[in-house]
Amino acid sequence: MKKEINPQETSRAEAFSMWMSSPQPMVTLTKTFDVSRLVKVCRRTDMKFTSLMCWCIAKAASNIEEFYLLPENGKLFQFDRLAVNIVVQNIKGGISLCDVPYSDDMKQFNADYLELTCQAAKTCQSSALEDYMIIGTSALPQTELDAIVNQYSGRYNNPFLAWGRYRKGWFKTTLPISFQFHHAQMDGGHAVRFLERLQQEINNL
Repeated sequence: MKKEINPQETSRAEAFSMWMSSPQPMVTLTKTFDVSRLVKVCRRTDMKFTSLMCWCIAKAASNIEEFYLLPENGKLFQFDRLAVNIVVQNIKGGISLCDVPYSDDMKQFNADYLELTCQAAKTCQSSALEDYMIIGTSALPQTELDAIVNQYSGRYNNPFLAWGRYRKGWFKTTLPISFQFHHAQMDGGHAVRFLERLQQEINNL
């Protein structure tokens, strides 16, 4: 459920006052992750790398209350559910978007991921979950990337993660991931805590 809340009655009161009207309120952090465990699980289960990565992202975010807040149009909204937005290459050569609801059950999330991304690819139509807090993602496995910076226009204020192709080494496989967030939603400390939790979730697969 989505509901408007008074930012002055939350822990984000000062940050909201400082950053809601800023022309560039977005912050981007980039961290290189050890995804060796994730790659092994993909090979063992035949699950897609992006599906498992998105599940780990939502799992890590699910216990951080700031991820359920969205600053939008001068207001602050609160959600009680999370979903992950996926960019899908469709059959016409363009892209379509779909929101996959987060579930603690990794297999359920993966089943929803496969169904919704396949549907988006075939129909060339985007789908959205209006009552979910959306975490945006974009995977570009065609090449290795060091960092990705998304639009800073203020039109899309949701947290957003993006990555390229993972890098195979002698002893581990690594992947730089860019994480962008609105400063009214969270501070750097919250963002760093999320990134640390994301590495833990990958390790615990």
